[in-house]
Amino acid sequence: MITDAEVLSIKQRFGIIGNSPLLNHAIRVAMQAAPTEMTVLITGESGSGKESFSKIIHSISKRKHGKFIAINCGAIPEGTIDSELFGHEKGSFTGAHEARKGYFEVTDGGSIFLDEIGEMPLGTQARLLRVLENGEFIKVGSSKVQKTDVRVIAATNVNLFKAVEKGKFREDLYYRLNTVPIYVPPLRERGEDIILLFRKFTTDFSEKYHVRPVSLDHEAKDLLMKFPFKGNIRQLKNLAEQISLLEEHRELDAITLAKYLPTDESNLPAPYGRGEGKGGDASSDFSEREILYKVLFDMKKDMTDLKKLVLDTYQSGGINSNIIKKHHSLFEDMDTSVSFEEGSSKSQTSLPIVLESGPSSSQSEDYDDEGIEDIIHEEDDNSLSIEKKEKELIIKALRKHNNKRKYAAQDLGISERTLYRKIKQYDINE
Repeated sequence: MITDAEVLSIKQRFGIIGNSPLLNHAIRVAMQAAPTEMTVLITGESGSGKESFSKIIHSISKRKHGKFIAINCGAIPEGTIDSELFGHEKGSFTGAHEARKGYFEVTDGGSIFLDEIGEMPLGTQARLLRVLENGEFIKVGSSKVQKTDVRVIAATNVNLFKAVEKGKFREDLYYRLNTVPIYVPPLRERGEDIILLFRKFTTDFSEKYHVRPVSLDHEAKDLLMKFPFKGNIRQLKNLAEQISLLEEHRELDAITLAKYLPTDESNLPAPYGRGEGKGGDASSDFSEREILYKVLFDMKKDMTDLKKLVLDTYQSGGINSNIIKKHHSLFEDMDTSVSFEEGSSKSQTSLPIVLESGPSSSQSEDYDDEGIEDIIHEEDDNSLSIEKKEKELIIKALRKHNNKRKYAAQDLGISERTLYRKIKQYDINE
């Protein structure tokens, strides 16, 4: 049974400030796990002080005289992390001019702290699992199996259980690491510890900048304790330094303190979720799903508008200024300016280049409406009526031009090849 005096001794030794029950529980678990050889997984938000717990475990363990190395897995590029952790042989890859020992070889007999382990690539996770199970590893570019005796302490600020469900983290490695879980509470769950930490930081900065320490009145303390502090201890320390350096009044009320507190933290990381149903990934999943739905609905609306444009075009015998004005929203993001006459006056609108109907159009022979044809023949409630109207327009155009397909195609605004295919499709006798 670990006593309160022993917990207090650890706090003083490692500079941990606070009396929160959650914090004290985390320290007790770390002290109980330290003498064993079990793997420890420390979870908690970024900036909550997870690395301090890894130092506690190593310093009171049987390996305290061995080496201790802290590695941030998220800061090492994917292409070099295997070499950093397990070493490599000379010539194993470009730039490997000499053999190199990895961290697992260097810390043999000691402890290694793998921070942000949720960012570790899947291939490296398989190598790590072998080290945890058998104490074996193979250098990059080598076939020789080497032994190592290293205690692994891992930490993460993401919900690994959710990562396992998404296939981003190995399930077997998750359970192997999670032998002894330690949850480090975020600052907003530590109650009056916020005031104690703020006082400690302002005292340190007053000595650094040779100014009087800052103090808070009752309302300012309440405001500080209600603030979410998504950046946790790092954010509180930065706030204390900013106030100590810039604030002229050394006794702060709530109004003065509020000026230093950010009003919008929507761009900051989401809180870490402890349980299966409280994972921080749920809100992000919802946001992505919401965006996807919006894109799909916008695409559906654009397709509907495009179908209406095609129908109006065929019913009127070609694209003209009235149709363009009616469906102007389809061309709002186009840059090409086209002038057209309406009555006796000219108007200029930002529109795409269009083909005018009539035999005088020189571009009609090259125009192919296969894309429009595909749209028309999509499953739609009005597909039968459109085909009927299309057949009537083709017959009308052929009669108008005495069955001369070239001029009929120009009048319809389609290519002669497409017109020939339509004639065969609708079994029109010329």
